[in-house]
Amino acid sequence: MTSRSVTRAAVIGTAIEFYDLALFGLAAAIVFNDQFFPADAPLAGTLGSFTAFAVGFLARPIGGVVFGHIGDRVGRKPALVLTLLLMGLATTGIGLLPTYDQVGLAAPILLVLLRLVQGFGAGAEYAGALVLVAEAGDPRRRGLLAALPGMGVQIGILIATLVFTAVAPLPSFTSWGWRVPFLLSLVGVGAGLFCRIRVPESKLFERERAHGVSRFPALEVFRRQPRSLLIAAGINAPYGAIGYIMNVFVLSYVTRTLGLPATVGLIANVCSAAVGIALMPLFGLLADRVGRRPVFLGATLALSVFAFPMFWLVDTGRPELVIFAVTLGYGVFVTAMFAVLASILTELFGTRYRYTGIAISREWTAALASGPAPLVASALVAGAGGASWPIALLLVGLAAIAFLAVLLAPETRAKNLDERVSQEPVGSGAVI
Repeated sequence: MTSRSVTRAAVIGTAIEFYDLALFGLAAAIVFNDQFFPADAPLAGTLGSFTAFAVGFLARPIGGVVFGHIGDRVGRKPALVLTLLLMGLATTGIGLLPTYDQVGLAAPILLVLLRLVQGFGAGAEYAGALVLVAEAGDPRRRGLLAALPGMGVQIGILIATLVFTAVAPLPSFTSWGWRVPFLLSLVGVGAGLFCRIRVPESKLFERERAHGVSRFPALEVFRRQPRSLLIAAGINAPYGAIGYIMNVFVLSYVTRTLGLPATVGLIANVCSAAVGIALMPLFGLLADRVGRRPVFLGATLALSVFAFPMFWLVDTGRPELVIFAVTLGYGVFVTAMFAVLASILTELFGTRYRYTGIAISREWTAALASGPAPLVASALVAGAGGASWPIALLLVGLAAIAFLAVLLAPETRAKNLDERVSQEPVGSGAVI
């Protein structure tokens, strides 16, 4: 199977899994508060929905360690097949859950349990797709190739948003219509399994296995590449929080604080995802031309400048300005960060524990920053009496953290992924 076929399989599988993740975020912002929490406490329902959303991120670090271990010891392919199965079954199960009116407190408990299963499966999905594509491709085009699974992420978000937008206006949406997108996940799982089962194992991993795999990849990556882990975490944490504020919190903000129809936020997400799909490979190509650091640093600076104007536009309450603001902020600036982050992560870690290193740095920061971000943003807006300036300030601060982390990172363009890794002290300037 060619590098192109491997890339196609990774993108399709990633699209299916992020369809599942996006559905939960959309439903948490729009409908879960009414379905799984008491109807007479709207704010508590909103906070409860976002808490359920955040809880899934607690399972992701565990999934990252477990599936990273499988990916670095058994193979990239088995780990990716297992993550797809777990997430798909959990998402379908959410579509079958009884509501709070039907079973009371059991409803949110079951929702949280399935969200934990979903999060556990998500813990190493994107990491595995990145590793598979990067290890199979031409080093001279790795910026482009590593960005393509990010296209899968955006495609999954786009499809989820389109399906949700289609069912949201239906009179039956709150009774059963919201379940349809979740049940459709089962179809996607079948398609994804068909693609991933046919993918060959990474040749780089096969060569590494011939030398002997690590017994405990998680422990070894902490011992041998601590600085790389810290840099990766410093980039991942603010990026993830920014992304979820823009495509989950803002959806709730325009609906519940500004009183706009849910379709406005959904259309904004559709437009930003569509623009992201178009620009993702272009930013990857740019990173191959000028390097990883310049593109990422430029994106964080642009986002910092745009943070306050973005919310000024959103606060007008005019649908076209809301859509423009979210599309520019997420579809352009966050997409640029995402596209380049992919190649940075794959090039920071050695083959022996690349899967684990990416998964740990991504998922532990997701649990600490990405998952709670919409909840924190909702609390900040409530504390400011509905004003949006604390969120804009938060975005500036997060972008600054990402900027500083990338300044500490080396330029890794065209690095040989097959290099053997030596010990890397925390204070060392060398990152392999």
